[in-house]
Amino acid sequence: MLRVNGLKIEGEMKKLMHTLFLSCLKATELIEKKLLFRLSLSEKIRLEMHKAMCDACSMYEKQSRTLDMALSNSETKEGKVVDLHKFKQEIISKIEERG
Repeated sequence: MLRVNGLKIEGEMKKLMHTLFLSCLKATELIEKKLLFRLSLSEKIRLEMHKAMCDACSMYEKQSRTLDMALSNSETKEGKVVDLHKFKQEIISKIEERG
């Protein structure tokens, strides 16, 4: 642990990192919230900073958006009820094809 002017750098850095940067769990929570609601400016900035460093969360957001669009389009097409089990199998098949 380093000390500069009597401050514990390690502890202060952890506090700063925790304040500025989101965990992946919090980032995915904000990604899902963003699909339904407006994010505050602070939430938007923190999420964008996290995604700039985290490829996994960036990919999660793309996949989540795609699934949300697919499900919202399939819920009621011309009043027809969609078989969700069949739809799920189709998605899995397409994912496996792209491997």
